[in-house]
Amino acid sequence: MARINLLPWRAERRKLRQKEFLTLLGLCAAAGVVLWFLLNSYYNGQISGQNDRNNYLKDQIAQVDKQIATIDELDKKKAKLLARKEVIEQLQANRSQMVHLFDSLVRTIPDGVILTSIKQEGDKLTLEGRSQSNARVSTYMRNLEGSGWMTKPDLSIIEARAGDPALPYAFTLSVLLANPNAPKDENGDGVPDAPAADATAAPAATTPSIDPTATPVATPAATAPAAAAPAADTPAPATPASGGASL
Repeated sequence: MARINLLPWRAERRKLRQKEFLTLLGLCAAAGVVLWFLLNSYYNGQISGQNDRNNYLKDQIAQVDKQIATIDELDKKKAKLLARKEVIEQLQANRSQMVHLFDSLVRTIPDGVILTSIKQEGDKLTLEGRSQSNARVSTYMRNLEGSGWMTKPDLSIIEARAGDPALPYAFTLSVLLANPNAPKDENGDGVPDAPAADATAAPAATTPSIDPTATPVATPAATAPAAAAPAADTPAPATPASGGASL
């Protein structure tokens, strides 16, 4: 005999499936919430770590900025000290330049020329004066060029002016100061050339050669017997012979 189920099994099955669906939906939602929490916690940790690193870098950068400021101050102090040292070295090197300069001015000025004004601007010296003629000024410029302490004389003004009939011409010329004792820059690299110590020391270190054909030079010790030789050539006075020789 066949058995027929007259219960509403379809409704019960639908309710079961709906319950299972809601359960799976709740599990998925919970899993999503857990996953979101984990991801949020991870990225928050990464952001927090990056912020900590950024703050550390900011602190280090601030310390480096302070060190850079200190180094800049030290560089400024160093530059000031080097500038002072350079000035002192220049004064030390040129302390005798003014003495030589005025000595050269006195020695180079010819007769018939007088100076009325001397002005110095750095290495440029401006001379103003009066002269008897143009030839006197030309002679003065040649003397300045050959003095060694002044170079490149440049005549800017020469004209006849009233006031001194004996010196009718007024002139203005400029020269560049020079130091003949300063090291020269022959190769033009901006660095003074080193003094040629080897070249000057080589003649002193070499042994003088002896020429066999040269006439020997008598030393003071050897000239003493030669001076006494003429005395030996003079005849000695005769002594009377023994036995009483008659004259």
